[in-house]
Amino acid sequence: MSKQQSRSQSASTEGAAVQRVAVFVHGRPERVGDAPQRLRAVAARLGVEVADDPAGSDLVVVLGGDGTMLRALQQMLGSGVPCLGVNYGRVGFLTSIEGDELESGLEAAFGGAYEVLELPTIVAEHGDRELVGINDIVLTSSILGRMAMLEWRVGGQTLGEVACDGAILATPTGSTAYNLSAGGPVLAWGLEGFVLSFISPHSLHARSMVLGRPHHVELANRSEDVPLEIIVDGHVAGRLDSAERLSVSMGDSGALLARASGMSFFARYRSTFST
Repeated sequence: MSKQQSRSQSASTEGAAVQRVAVFVHGRPERVGDAPQRLRAVAARLGVEVADDPAGSDLVVVLGGDGTMLRALQQMLGSGVPCLGVNYGRVGFLTSIEGDELESGLEAAFGGAYEVLELPTIVAEHGDRELVGINDIVLTSSILGRMAMLEWRVGGQTLGEVACDGAILATPTGSTAYNLSAGGPVLAWGLEGFVLSFISPHSLHARSMVLGRPHHVELANRSEDVPLEIIVDGHVAGRLDSAERLSVSMGDSGALLARASGMSFFARYRSTFST
C-alpha cells in the first residue's frame, strides 16, 4: 500500500467512547462564560475524567472559535489526541458543537459519536527554521501601503515575479479563511493539496494555483527595501528580508480534528458561507 493510499484511508476514523478529556479554553475566559463548569458537569454525570494534562487523554475539548481551535491543534500536533470544538467564536468553521448545545453535543461525543479527521499541514523552511501551519502560511508586506516584489518557483522552475501585498499558502482547512477572502479557490477537505494565492497582485495574470504533495514552492523577496512578515496560522513567526527565500511544501504529519458524527464539510460550508 502506498503512503498516499494509507493517508487517504486514515483521513477519517470513527471515535471511541471517551474516558479521559482535557479542556482548552479561549484566551479571554469571559467569552465562554460558564462553559467549563457545564462541561465538567456533563463529564461527572457520565463518569469521564477531566484532566489538566492533555497527554494520555482520549479527546481535547476546545471552548472557543477558530483561533482557539488552531492553537489547540498546533499544541496537540504529533500527540495522537484529537481536538473537538464547541463554538464560542464568530465563525467557528472548525468546531462542530454550538455553545447552546454543549450538553447534548458533549454527551453524544463522550459516548463515541464523533469522527476523527486528519487535517494536512503545510511546512515552510526559513533558514534553519521549520514553520508548520494547519491553516496557512502568509507573507505580507511589513510596510503599510508598500507593495513587495515576489519571485515564485515551483519545482525549481521560475514562474516570474509578481508585485503584490504578499502571498497566501493555504491547506484545504485554511482555504476557507484568508485565501477565500483574497479570491482564492476553496479546497474540499480530504484533498492532498494546497493553494497559493497572491494578495492584491498588481497584475492581470497572477492567478491562484492549486498544488499537490510532490510540489515544492519557493518564494523569494525581490524587493529592495520592503521586508515581508511571515505569519503562521495568524501569528507572526518571522521576517523575510530582501533576497531571502521561503521554501514551502506539504507536511508529513497532520492535525487531528474531531467533529460530531454526521457533520460534513459541505454542510458546514453551506451553513457558514451561504448567508
